[in-house]
Amino acid sequence: MFKTWDIIIAGAGIIGVSLALELRQRGADVLVLERGEPGRESSSAAAGMLAAADPETPPALRPLVLQSARIFPEFVRRIENLSGMSVDFRQHGSIALLAESEAPPAHRKLTPEELRRLETSLQPQNYSAFFLQEDSVDPELLMQAALKAAQKAQVDVRSHAAVEQMQSRASHVEVVAGGEPLRARQAVNCCGAWSGSPVKPRKGQMLYLQPQTDRLLTHVFRAPEVYLVPRSSGKILVGATVEDVGFNKTVEPQTIHHLHQAAAKFIPELASANMVASWSGLRPGTPDDLPVLGKTASSGIFIASGHFRNGILLAPITAKLMADLLEEKTVPLDLSAFHPARFIA
Repeated sequence: MFKTWDIIIAGAGIIGVSLALELRQRGADVLVLERGEPGRESSSAAAGMLAAADPETPPALRPLVLQSARIFPEFVRRIENLSGMSVDFRQHGSIALLAESEAPPAHRKLTPEELRRLETSLQPQNYSAFFLQEDSVDPELLMQAALKAAQKAQVDVRSHAAVEQMQSRASHVEVVAGGEPLRARQAVNCCGAWSGSPVKPRKGQMLYLQPQTDRLLTHVFRAPEVYLVPRSSGKILVGATVEDVGFNKTVEPQTIHHLHQAAAKFIPELASANMVASWSGLRPGTPDDLPVLGKTASSGIFIASGHFRNGILLAPITAKLMADLLEEKTVPLDLSAFHPARFIA
């Protein structure tokens, strides 16, 4: 006799695990299947900027981004309480360097004196400086804590269990992973860059610098050429490229050097900072840079993927909205722009 789970989730990144935690809180029996090691792909490789006011965010996505930013502190508290871990959630705000005509309404222009008071080492070059109240989190710690929270909540997370097939049957969904047929009432594709068309990988390379001066940077910093994300450990993350090179995760020394130089342009002391790590991740992109959220054409099968550069930020709202869809509840936000059917000719 086959065991039948309420929900099987393919993909143990931050989207899949956050959804599993939300469903478990609502009483569902959840199985999460991961092709490799849980949480070791784009979720851990991300920068962790919770950039709710990023001017590059597509207009259709802004309501989700803003709502997710509002509930993120509670999301963090729940994961930290359940896991017993800290995720380095920082609420110091961001400083953005922009042309004045490009600044969105949420950005407050800083005088040169205010900028020096906030960040003494920062050189704005020829840009105007703006402050905005945005947070940041360490995605690697968040992912570790989310997996520990899932374990504490008795969510079954299996590694090295690549999903080969999802098929609707008369009374259930059959999921084949590692040659083993598994059953659930419903299944969700949260495989990120491996979700299949129209989702495709978009590579990002980045690095960590360890400055010689403690607390060299307090705020998240964004400029057109580079962004910097400080950690409480003293390290500063420098990112990032956006490349369409398939599943190639090669870290290129010349690219990393260019990013290091870009960081030093705005904070000269970073020129002598030691590079302590460099890596690349594969963001799940789509043709219109919007996520794919909702029910597929196959009965009982859903998808939550394509979050591109906002996977960490959108994890809390994605979990709540997808759980509502799975439970056939009224969803409080308009998801029509993200429906999987938009890519069907």
